[in-house]
Amino acid sequence: MLLVGNGKVVTRGKAGLLENGCVALEGKKIAAVGDTKALREQYPGAEFIDAGGKVIMPGLINAHNHIYSAFARGLSIKGYAPQNFLDILDGMWWTMDRHMNLKDTYWSAMATYLDCIRCGVTTVFDHHASYGGISGSLFAIADAAQELGVRTCLCYEVSDRDGEEKMREGVKENADFIAHCAKDTTDMVKGMMGLHASFTLSDASLALCREHTPEGVGFHIHVAEGMADVYDSLKKYGKRVIQRLFDQDILGEKTVTGHCIHVNGLEMDILKETDTMVVHNPESNMGNAVGCPPTLEMIHRGILTGLGTDGYTNDMFESMKVANILHKHNLCDPTVAWGEVPQMLFEGNPAIGARYFDSKLGVLEEGAAADVIVVDYDPLTPMTVDNTNGHILFGMMGRDVVTTIINGEVKMKDRQLVGIDKAAILAKCREQSTDFWSRINA
Repeated sequence: MLLVGNGKVVTRGKAGLLENGCVALEGKKIAAVGDTKALREQYPGAEFIDAGGKVIMPGLINAHNHIYSAFARGLSIKGYAPQNFLDILDGMWWTMDRHMNLKDTYWSAMATYLDCIRCGVTTVFDHHASYGGISGSLFAIADAAQELGVRTCLCYEVSDRDGEEKMREGVKENADFIAHCAKDTTDMVKGMMGLHASFTLSDASLALCREHTPEGVGFHIHVAEGMADVYDSLKKYGKRVIQRLFDQDILGEKTVTGHCIHVNGLEMDILKETDTMVVHNPESNMGNAVGCPPTLEMIHRGILTGLGTDGYTNDMFESMKVANILHKHNLCDPTVAWGEVPQMLFEGNPAIGARYFDSKLGVLEEGAAADVIVVDYDPLTPMTVDNTNGHILFGMMGRDVVTTIINGEVKMKDRQLVGIDKAAILAKCREQSTDFWSRINA
């Protein structure tokens, strides 16, 4: 039994905010949430982590990430001078993934999951590409997730861009990994069928992906991230992207559509009617200058919408802040996004997680997953159940997380990683990334 108490507990459940609260963890689940004194009396022999008045929260979820992007930090590629989004894709990301082997994949995953622990992210949905080493790539990422103890849902980015042989290899990697996850009983790793985007996949390739996707598993795909995706679909198929994916039976309650920037009202109707999930990635969209999606409208229409980072960061607090500013700026309206942005992170992401994981995520209540974080935040103004989101938005960052517990295991305590050799991992990452960069610029 483990108690995390003497802090302000933000439950994200019916209990709301507990001023001197405590969370009791038994194995992989939460046994109770209540007053610190009462729970310490109820469990007198339990180990106690003293939050010291800090904020105790559910572990955070990243609904769309690109783990391999960890090795892009500071990278300079010869001849890379992008003028638009397609140039960025081909010149940076596709150049990287064409050189990425299994060692690169594994160590970029170790770096990313390590960063997630330090930022309080306990569950990650990842969308992977490594055309220099496809077979076994998802298993390499899963090995890193298991070693560091992070809950994760993985897929491989199938695309026609490097030819039919590699497209088929990508489909097989997804299928093999999905089959592997179906036998796993830990509820710590899940698989999806990954697709790059409509404009890099033919109808025949989509059909092959469907053929190898079992019942109860969906797709993870970029949708209308740039106008090139829309133009391609209109030119080749006479329909917009969402309509094409609907006709190809790609959409549904188990499917995650990333971005959805250039979608119209009819497409939003289809997303709603098919109960398809959408993930907003504000920093990536701004950095690539591809536009601002109608995210707030999608939320108002009842479309399940979550928040991701698209590999830009592993700090979900940071992405929350950027999303809040982006939509105010885009709509020239300072009154918007106050409710919708926290909803994406604290309601949308757990709802997305619930469609793949059996454990209840994103809430501190009896029976939920023992995913708990402690944030070093001492409010200088009154903090209540009604203004908690405002305190989080303006007062917290990922580096404020001091303790991270995943699936009942303490992964970081008082900013010290537990059972994880950070220095050794980063040293190996530096060695591997140096080799990776030399191959790209050879």
